[in-house]
Parts: sequence; C-alpha cells; structure tokens
Amino acid sequence: MLDDLDSRLLSEVQRNAMLTAQELGERLNLSASQAGRRRQRLEAEGYITGYTARLNPDLVGLTVQAFVQIQVASHAPDGVRSFANLISQRPEIISAWTLTGEADYLLRVWCADLAGLNSLIHDVLLPHPAVSRAQSQIVMDQFKPDTALPT
Repeated sequence: MLDDLDSRLLSEVQRNAMLTAQELGERLNLSASQAGRRRQRLEAEGYITGYTARLNPDLVGLTVQAFVQIQVASHAPDGVRSFANLISQRPEIISAWTLTGEADYLLRVWCADLAGLNSLIHDVLLPHPAVSRAQSQIVMDQFKPDTALPT
C-alpha cells in the first residue's frame, strides 16, 4: 500500500525521472538516503517500471501521428500471436491495445509522413493474414500532451 510520501515521490519522478536522491529528498522533506531508499523500494515492488525520455517528434522527423483501428478475421491463437509479434517489431507503432467493441486493436503510430503511414497500413498491416480491416484517424493536433498517471 502506498503512503502519502510514496504517492508524492511517484508524482515527482513522473514529472522528472532525472531527479537525484538529493533533489527528491528536498521536494519530499526527506534526507537523500531516505528518498533514494523509497525510490529503490518502489522500483523493486514494480510501481516504477522504467525510465524514458520524451522526444520532440518534429525534431526527430516524425510529422504524422495516427490511431489505427484493426479488425481481425479470426481470433485463432496462432493468428493473434503472429499479429502481436508483428506489432512488437514495428518501431513506428508506439503503443497498442486490445479493445471491446467494433475494433479488436487500437494502434498509436508515428510516421515521418503520410506516405509512411500509407505504407504501414497497406504494406505491413493489411497483408497480415489475421487482419480483415484497418481504419486510421490522423491526429490534427494533440492539445493535451501525454502526461503522468494520477497518484
């Protein structure tokens, strides 16, 4: 169970994962060693699963963000595993979810341009034997950037 200090620590590291134990301690009114031990415990218990850097898509040449809904022809285990393997190997697919409702999967993708998105859909996704339909929505603007989980 998380106490108030754990929740505050999780909020702080979500805002800035590069905080030193000293900086984290100052923000939580703890010693650096106490803050460091708490962070290590939360990592060991699986509350903190990793650290990443957020990149500016424009500066790394990614201009098209889209969501692609996938319907599969069959939910046979071999086809589902094969499709999941394909998704895991494509760097332009940054996240994927299984869904209830009309679509079976929702993919979030970043591509260099519309031609890249077109190629991903028509040359990679649709030819897969498990896929029966793909529908994309191109993001025009992301007015709320990805953010931290509530703690």
